[in-house]
Amino acid sequence: SKATVSVLNCSFGREASDAMPSSEQHPQAHVDCAAEGPGVDPKQAARIDRMLQRWAGVRQAPNPNKVDRAPFEEVTQRDFSNHFAEGTGAQVLDEVVLECPKRIPVLTKCDVLVVGAGPGGLSAALGARRAGADVVLCERYGCFGGVITTVGMETIAWYRYEGCMNDSVGIGVEMERRAAEMGGATKFPYNESECLDADYFKLVADELVKEAGIRPVLHCLAVEAIMEGNVVKGILTESKSGRKAILAKRVIDCTGDADVAHLAGAEYRVTPKQQAMGMTTVMNAAGVDKEAFLKYTEENPATYADWSRTWTQETTGKEDTLRSPYLDLEFERAREEGHIPKGTQNLGGSWSALSEAGEATNLNLAHVQGYDCTDVMDLTKAEMEGREQAMHALVALKKIVPGFEKAKLRNFGMTIGTRDSRKIIGKYNLSADDVKNEARFDDSIGIFPEFIDGYNILILPTTGRYFEVPYGCLLPRSVDNLLVAGRCVAGDPTSHAAMRNMMACTVTGQGAGVAAAVSIREDTPTSAVPIARVQEELLRQGVRVH
Repeated sequence: SKATVSVLNCSFGREASDAMPSSEQHPQAHVDCAAEGPGVDPKQAARIDRMLQRWAGVRQAPNPNKVDRAPFEEVTQRDFSNHFAEGTGAQVLDEVVLECPKRIPVLTKCDVLVVGAGPGGLSAALGARRAGADVVLCERYGCFGGVITTVGMETIAWYRYEGCMNDSVGIGVEMERRAAEMGGATKFPYNESECLDADYFKLVADELVKEAGIRPVLHCLAVEAIMEGNVVKGILTESKSGRKAILAKRVIDCTGDADVAHLAGAEYRVTPKQQAMGMTTVMNAAGVDKEAFLKYTEENPATYADWSRTWTQETTGKEDTLRSPYLDLEFERAREEGHIPKGTQNLGGSWSALSEAGEATNLNLAHVQGYDCTDVMDLTKAEMEGREQAMHALVALKKIVPGFEKAKLRNFGMTIGTRDSRKIIGKYNLSADDVKNEARFDDSIGIFPEFIDGYNILILPTTGRYFEVPYGCLLPRSVDNLLVAGRCVAGDPTSHAAMRNMMACTVTGQGAGVAAAVSIREDTPTSAVPIARVQEELLRQGVRVH
C-alpha cells in the first residue's frame, strides 16, 4: 500500500502564523517539523524536514558527508612544451625573480592598437577606424568608458554655463548625443551639460565599437612594450588567457597613467604625491526623496565661491556667483553633532543626477590624498580608505540632509577615481600661459574651452575664450610610432588641470587616432606625419581644429 506522510508540530520560533513565512518576514525563524506516517522512509522524512526548513527561510548547516560528483570535463593541465626558449621557468634570488626567456603567442595584429578605452581611448579608436585603419581596442576592465563607467563620473563636460560659445566638437559630443538618444542621459543641475548614466554608457560604448568595426579586447592588461630600437611594435598583455602579444604598426597610449609610454622608455614627469590632486571614491545612493532634497538645495543654495571652504582656489571672479550642486557644511555639522568621527577629512563635493526612482548618482564627496596611483600598495590603501570615508559621508547625509533620511548605499564605482600621475615630456609641452591665454598652434588637432579645474584653480568658460590643442603634446620625445592621449599628454600642472577633463581627453584621443591612421596611409612615422593631412581628416570627421 502507498505510504502517507503527515506533517506535524510545525512552529516558528518568533511568532505563529497560518501562512508559511518567507525568509524576509522571519530571517531568524526556526522550524520544528516532523514527517510521520506508516511506511515513511527516514531518509525521505529527513528530506521533507529540510525542505520545510528552506521554505521557512532557515539556513541549512553544511552536510559533512556530502560527496562532490565527479566532473564531466576532462582533466587538463598547462602545456609547457615549446614554451620556454631555454631553461624551465624562473630563478628565485633574494629580492628579484629571474624569468627564463619565453615564447609569447601573438594574440592578434593590427594597424592601430589603442590601449585604454576611456573617453580618450574610445575617441582614438573611433577616429582611427573612421580614417580607414584596422583598430584593436584593448581595455583592462570588462567594459568601455573608463572614468564614466568604472568610476561612475557621469559628467563628461559639466562646464557648460551661459557663455560657453566655443566648445569642443567631435566624438565627445557624439557620445553625449548617442547616450541621450538611447535614454542614458539626464540634464546636469544648473546648466546645459549632460549626466551620462554610468551603467547605461557601457551599452552606448558597446554600440559605438560594434558599429565602427573596431576589434575589442576586454579584461586585458598591458604589461610591457615591444620595442625595436626606439620604435614601438606592440605590447605584451596579461589576461585569463595568459601572456599574449598584440602587434601593431602604431600604438596609442590612452591608459590615463602613460603606462605604455613608461614601459617603452619615454620620458615623463610625476607630481610628488603630497602635492598631487587627490583620488575620489564615487558612490551612488538609493532611497532618496528627490523633491525633499531639491527643496533643501533651493533653500540652501551653493555657488562655486563655496568651494573655497573646502580648499583654497583661484578663480577669475566670474565663477563665484554661479550655482553649483555642492555640499560641505553638512559634513561639518555632522561632525559637530557626533554623527561621524571628528577626524574625518576631505568630505565635501558635488552631487549630480537624481532619478524619479530615488537614486542619487555620481556623489563625488569622499576624497583621499597623499597616495600614488601608479603604486599598487598605495592604490590598495586608497581604495579601502575611500570606501570608509564615503560611508561616513552617507551617514552624514542621512542625519543632516532632508531627502536622505532613508537613503542607503546602492553601489560604489568599480574603482577609485584618480586625477594625477605620469605626464609625458612631449615634442611640445603645454603651459599655464597656453590654456589661460587662448594659445593658437599651426599643428592644432582640436579646440577646448577655457576650462581649468585642478591644483586649486577653477576657471569656467563663460566668455567664449578657448585654446587650441597642438599635436606636439601627444608625441613622446624619444619613442616613435607611439602617441599619447588623454590626461597624460605633455604639459605643466596648470595645463594638466585643463587637459585631464574628459571632453579634453576626447579631443586628444580623436586627434591621436586620426594621426596614427594617416601616418600609416602616408607611410611616415608618427613623428613626421603631414599635419595638413591629419587636419583634413579631422575636418572630414566634423572636428573644429582652429
